[in-house]
Amino acid sequence: MAISKDGSKLKKELSLWQTTFAGVGIILGAGIYVLIGSAAGMAGSALWISFLFAALVAAFTGLSYAEFSSLYSKDEGEYIYAEKSFSKRIGFLVIWLIFFEGVVSSAAVALGFGGYFSSLFANFFSIPIFLVALVLIAVLSFINYYGIEQSSWLNVLFTAIETLGLLFIIFIGIPRIGSVSLLEMPNGFAGISSAAALIFFAFIGFEAVIKLAEETKSAKKIIPKALVLSIIITTIIYILVAITAVSILDYKVLGESKAPLADVAASVFGSKAFLILSIIALFSTGNTVLLLLVTTSRLTYGMGHEYKSLKFLSRIHEKRKTPWIAVLIVMLFTMAFALFKDINLVASITDFTIYGTFITVNAALIVSRYKYPNLKRPFKSPMNIGNFPVLAFLGGVTSFFMLFNLEPKVIIGGIILTIIGYLLYSLLKK
Repeated sequence: MAISKDGSKLKKELSLWQTTFAGVGIILGAGIYVLIGSAAGMAGSALWISFLFAALVAAFTGLSYAEFSSLYSKDEGEYIYAEKSFSKRIGFLVIWLIFFEGVVSSAAVALGFGGYFSSLFANFFSIPIFLVALVLIAVLSFINYYGIEQSSWLNVLFTAIETLGLLFIIFIGIPRIGSVSLLEMPNGFAGISSAAALIFFAFIGFEAVIKLAEETKSAKKIIPKALVLSIIITTIIYILVAITAVSILDYKVLGESKAPLADVAASVFGSKAFLILSIIALFSTGNTVLLLLVTTSRLTYGMGHEYKSLKFLSRIHEKRKTPWIAVLIVMLFTMAFALFKDINLVASITDFTIYGTFITVNAALIVSRYKYPNLKRPFKSPMNIGNFPVLAFLGGVTSFFMLFNLEPKVIIGGIILTIIGYLLYSLLKK
């Protein structure tokens, strides 16, 4: 367990169900409320197949994370995995990219919250979207500072609300199942694949669970289970939502919608349902921001134990038992990106960091199996040929494929960010 300079420790308060809720909450997040429309336009009524493909890709890498988390229960997560298998430099580069993924994603989703908020209250008052985002970041950062248990319970509440919204879509769509062919693919397998690549972003977030290791009871047993459970639960919900959504509303209409699930609800119950689903979307985006702030601050805190020049990051508040400096830094960086107002181009760089990280983690597991063949592994990724983890290999290959399907400017931006991290490591190691 990590101990600060003054002997303070992070509280180990999270149980299996709380940790699983965190995983479910950050995976469900804001993505499903937006992405399902565009994906339906690509895949047609066979949208559920795209969700299944995306879930398999997430599961390949998720099982690699699960195995590593049963070996190393530190908040640094991917840093430890890459450092043990490769080197400290590779570990630092991975964590450098993940930090920016966290703060930029937080800013982007906070701006999304601001957009929903401003639209809902446009008839009463007008507040700039970026200002709403800044207030949200500040409030949720305070909750993050106040205590992990408070953050966890708020996550449970928000996750319950956003999950109820999706269960509502499933419930109203059950009587319509069978009204359309669920194998209709207007764009063929290419459409299914394109939709799966888009939908994959709705699964991103499962890896954030490992950042809660030092605040989870029996982390080496609970974290792997929470990872696997969160992917299974969200996959079932996503597939059912996909089936019922295209059964209620034609996939062509969904493809043109800016608020697809709200439109699905409105087509059955009218404008009041649209309002309710929009409010639920506020909870969804708010929950995603909270979880990103929590997990990114824990990652930042963990780095304070690795480098003397960053030791100040590992300081824990004497009363609250939370990493207050790390919380503050993550808040300031997130606010800075929110001030860009148009975050789309900046946020697209997170795609590079995500796939780059997944490639590294899967490759690290393969190396680990041969570098430490006698290491006891409480959880082991299934489907192995001797020591060779087949699913980790598939996870690396699919992530590599997706990486090079990004726009050239995103790849260039990611490379530049990586070079900056490389130079920064050279300074830190001195």
